[in-house]
Amino acid sequence: MQDMNKYLVLAVALSASLSLFPSFGQQADAGAGRDVFEAKCWDCHNTDSNEKKVGPGLKGTKNGKLPSGKPATHDVILPIINKGGGDMPPFGALLNDQEKEDVIAYVLTL
Repeated sequence: MQDMNKYLVLAVALSASLSLFPSFGQQADAGAGRDVFEAKCWDCHNTDSNEKKVGPGLKGTKNGKLPSGKPATHDVILPIINKGGGDMPPFGALLNDQEKEDVIAYVLTL
């Protein structure tokens, strides 16, 4: 019975922690990310060229480098989305966690 209580406590704790991180366990969807990108990002970023609009063109990101020269990884792109920078406004409060994951998945296909 004591082992059962331990598992119950563990299950409750895991469930509570998952509610703090809603995107945990969800797959990023590049197709959905494309839709979000077109609605929120396309006005400032080209996807099919390196030509700058307001922000840099993102073509070639799938090859591992952002236009800034930084690595094109989830952990580098997420803070850029959240905090913005230069002329880019912060999108941390404008996109939910799943939308951010989807946009990152899409950007990594460019």
